Amino acid sequence: MTNASPQEQIRQAPLSLGEGPGGKLPVEAGRKARLAILLSGRGSNMLALVKATQTGILKDLAEVAVVFSNQPDAPGLAFAAEQGCPVAALPSQGRKREAFDAEAAALLQQYQPDFVVLAGYMRILSPAFIQPFAGRIINIHPADTHQHQGLHAYEWAFDNHLPETKITVHLVDEGLDTGPILAQQTVDLRGADTLAEVERRGLAVEHDLYARTLAALITTPSKTSC
Repeated sequence: MTNASPQEQIRQAPLSLGEGPGGKLPVEAGRKARLAILLSGRGSNMLALVKATQTGILKDLAEVAVVFSNQPDAPGLAFAAEQGCPVAALPSQGRKREAFDAEAAALLQQYQPDFVVLAGYMRILSPAFIQPFAGRIINIHPADTHQHQGLHAYEWAFDNHLPETKITVHLVDEGLDTGPILAQQTVDLRGADTLAEVERRGLAVEHDLYARTLAALITTPSKTSC
């Protein structure tokens, strides 16, 4: 039994980094990884990652190259600007997916990101976006991706009265939440009798796990095939 607070228990939870694809990490020794953080809304995960680069686990490991949104009026862009982050937007409404993704990828490449980090980016990415950043796009999903893909994962957990769920950090491929899993962490939902409480507990894990997973990914050499 532990006397640690829920937040301390989250930080103390062991992190097992999945293998993902083999190959050399895109970050050379001696410099910080450049993160392009993508969002469509308020950006709570973005803010947690920004704080981690400023004063937390990513402080000496990563920097925010740009915060990007497909919604120019997304609140997260204003929050990012308040934190001193470069921001960029490209409206997706009315655009064909492939054409928009190609333009968005070209825009982001100007910021030379090492990793593209999805933080509530409400779009299914097409090959036109994925291919330029293959193996370097990371997403966080509020469920075990083997059990639930797509939207409304917290609602799914709440409606099914699950005693626990899992937060998953994974690489993005051309499927819907089908990429290789990098890390997972369990969320205890016992006693969570409202959807708001389920979301509160889940987000507390998300905000910590995402930063820890990125730190492990940056500092752990990839396995290469012989």
